[in-house]
Amino acid sequence: MTTSSRTLAQWFGEFETEAFRLETLDDYSRSGGIDAYQAFLAGEPQPESFKSAAWLDTVRNATESGKRMYRVHILSRPLTPYLRFDLGRGYLRNIEAGEEFFTLDTTDQENPIPAAPDFWMFDNQTIGVMNYDDHGKYLGADFPTGERLREFSAYRDSALAHAEPFAEWWAKHSE
Repeated sequence: MTTSSRTLAQWFGEFETEAFRLETLDDYSRSGGIDAYQAFLAGEPQPESFKSAAWLDTVRNATESGKRMYRVHILSRPLTPYLRFDLGRGYLRNIEAGEEFFTLDTTDQENPIPAAPDFWMFDNQTIGVMNYDDHGKYLGADFPTGERLREFSAYRDSALAHAEPFAEWWAKHSE
């Protein structure tokens, strides 16, 4: 059920304090940055469009105005080709714009929140559940009712409690 008159994209310009993302997939390669991913696979330089993506302006504008944007990615090793690209190029690029990243590595531990979907949470009040097909193509977002806020807050809190800062994880596990 949708409870927001705003789109997910509009929330990025309108949230007031923080935007949290939980990522649960190993492959988002059909959801954006496709040319950059193909260049990565081919060993070619990144296209200029990847280096100057509008997302970087969104993150930079938010973080420079004192807002927090952060995410946890649940993953396991060995990394998929897409995750090697996303973590090694996308995350490092987004960090420069001010976004924070955490990694919940389930290689040697159980996933503490196996039922959690991909989602964004804005200002601890609005949830945008991300929908993808089986190949990582983004299909849109649903905005569940406020009565599910406690459930999604628990997903966020558990993910953060079991995750480590991306820079520390990457220093140990980059490929």
